[in-house]
Amino acid sequence: MSSRHLSRSIVMQSLYEWDFSGKKLDLKKIVEKNINEFGPGLEDETFVWQLVTGVVEHFSELDEIIEKAAPEWPIEQITIIDRNVLRIGLYELLFSKKEEVPPKVAINEAIELAKSFGGESSGKFINGVLGTVFKEVEKSK
Repeated sequence: MSSRHLSRSIVMQSLYEWDFSGKKLDLKKIVEKNINEFGPGLEDETFVWQLVTGVVEHFSELDEIIEKAAPEWPIEQITIIDRNVLRIGLYELLFSKKEEVPPKVAINEAIELAKSFGGESSGKFINGVLGTVFKEVEKSK
């Protein structure tokens, strides 16, 4: 597993735990615990913190985008795994440097997270939502 993929997994697990608690737990402590538990060989934690910080900074904006891209699925009805995978994928797709994370890599990584942690149809759902957003971004260029 590449270190970036491992970093994304740690971020997803941390956001899941934070979201599951109703955002009442300290996210920083959750991330630190998960880095220690799931990423003992992780050489550079920078990417983990970059993703966590970025998702939190753009949290309401990301949720609005999810609601527009999947209007038949209110954010509370999307499984905790899927909505946090979407937040990570959308953050990378829309706010990260394209040289660092090309759009197709952001989408593929999110699909892989969904397949690993989500339900049977999670990969297709994530692909559909991120694909919709990607097409809109391309159209607006």
